[in-house]
Amino acid sequence: MDYFGLLPEGCVSDIISFSSPKDAAISSAISRGFKSASESDTIWEKFLPSDFQHIISKSDSQLLFSSKKVLYFCLCDSPLLIDGGKLSFFLDKKTGKKCFMVAARELAISWGVDTPWYWEWISHSESRFSEVAHLKGVSWLDIRGKIETQILSKRTKYVAYLVFKLAEGHEGLEIANAYVRFVNRESEKEAEERASVVSLVEQKVKRRIKRNVKHPRKRVDGWMEIEMGIFFNETGEDGDVEARLMEIKRLHGKGGLIVQGMEFRPE
Repeated sequence: MDYFGLLPEGCVSDIISFSSPKDAAISSAISRGFKSASESDTIWEKFLPSDFQHIISKSDSQLLFSSKKVLYFCLCDSPLLIDGGKLSFFLDKKTGKKCFMVAARELAISWGVDTPWYWEWISHSESRFSEVAHLKGVSWLDIRGKIETQILSKRTKYVAYLVFKLAEGHEGLEIANAYVRFVNRESEKEAEERASVVSLVEQKVKRRIKRNVKHPRKRVDGWMEIEMGIFFNETGEDGDVEARLMEIKRLHGKGGLIVQGMEFRPE
């Protein structure tokens, strides 16, 4: 007997609302009673960010959806460009937490503005943004990205990533330093002292892996990402968070880096 089906739908909805989006999607297979409740707009609106309508209004794209559940998975699977293409917004499918990628054009890149012999701005068929930054050649590599904690999900641990590709013939990208800091709480000098060592080049020979060096991994969208640091967003009242990648001590040639942006998403 389907005992769950005997429960009032409102009771079932309350039960599901305390679960996760993943559990809600699975629960529809338990019984007909759960299926009906787990499809309701009431449930899926609770899984959407409280400001989802405001975020959607900042996009030039028109979203068509037949239910809040359809909207939820649309925002998980299809990043939405907002703020005139400066930011990309999507949801973490398991938790419904907010994720953002800051476009390369919004990053502070040393020698990246009006210096086409160092960096050039090009279109890329696999980028969600209209432009990416292509490093032609520098000796001083310094890339920074900021995001307001106010727009992130509260009480959430976030990870900052540089999202990039390597051009054929890339050079000088084996070692760099990276950190994440709250701008109003920690100085650049303090953050530099605890910066982690990263590499933008994949480590293909395991026996040569250096200790304490983070290496990039390939994403499902075909790009690479390197972890830059972790921070906890408590109430969204900590101002800006800055993520920085730099190699400013070994002044050898560096080239072949293609930057799509910096992504901030839950751990």
